[in-house]
Amino acid sequence: MSTIACVPNISEGRDKKIIKAIIDTVKKSANIQLLGAESGYDVNRTVITFAGAPEEVKKAAFACIKKSYELIDMSNHHGKHMRMGCVDVCPFIPIAKADIQDCVVIAQELGAQVGGELGIPVYLYGYAASSLARKDLAYIRSGEYEHLAIKLQNTPPDFGTDTYDAVVKKSGAICIGARNCLIAYNVNLDTKDVNIAKEIAAVIRESGKNHSGMGILKAVKAIGWYIEEYGKCQVSMNLEDYKRTPLYVVYETCVAEAKKRGVKVTGSEIIGLVPKDLMLDTAKFYLNKKGKITLGMPMKDVINEAVENLGLNEISPFNMNERILEFKLKSMNS
Repeated sequence: MSTIACVPNISEGRDKKIIKAIIDTVKKSANIQLLGAESGYDVNRTVITFAGAPEEVKKAAFACIKKSYELIDMSNHHGKHMRMGCVDVCPFIPIAKADIQDCVVIAQELGAQVGGELGIPVYLYGYAASSLARKDLAYIRSGEYEHLAIKLQNTPPDFGTDTYDAVVKKSGAICIGARNCLIAYNVNLDTKDVNIAKEIAAVIRESGKNHSGMGILKAVKAIGWYIEEYGKCQVSMNLEDYKRTPLYVVYETCVAEAKKRGVKVTGSEIIGLVPKDLMLDTAKFYLNKKGKITLGMPMKDVINEAVENLGLNEISPFNMNERILEFKLKSMNS
């Protein structure tokens, strides 16, 4: 059976009752595995991850979006993370016996359903995008919710209304797409000076500029922000191709750039689930630096090398059985 994952990002990270009600729609969906849900207060956002057969995932995604629209009023929403709607993004990702085209079809079908039945403006992005420009989520989301009325006129949605009416004022717009595995990754700095975090982000992201006139890290998007609940700044990133730019390269680059500015990196955090090979590659890099080899080492010990060197336990414990995709799926199917 083919399996795809869906990772809706909900614009609510504070009201536990609302978050629970939305997550419950996924739990109640037939033949769906809820893989995780993480909320952030300052970003006011919850990332939900679930998987299953394509049609079942599409049904669960629609239920999730519908409940979010019922409970979230975007006209009252504030948070540090960019967002356009009550469900900001809803990507589909191929997992097993599925390819990106399977996810494109599901994204297009869900987009039509959300636009038609709920009246919410829908923009397709990633591999499901209707134009090259719309493939880039940042392009679609520019201006965020606050400039949505103008966006609807200048850049009409793929589905749903292009009129900023009472429905849209409450719901905002949603980006539905198809993509490969993306790593949401934050590096923690021992400073409250957000300008330093922004400087580092501007230098390392692919679209940024350093002394050579271009960003250091390919396939990486980055911003800097201050998270009050942590009492420190972060360089917040999306790794769009972790095989092109490995996680350890991202971390070590942040360490180097922070040092140039008299700041230390204290650790990092991964949002959502990650593939096992990413953690193994990271562990091998640090073990090689120590002159050690992985041959004969228990899998748990190998992965712990990555966890410890990246400081992944600083914000909250990194439970590999809950956070590594293959381990999570195995435990749920056993």
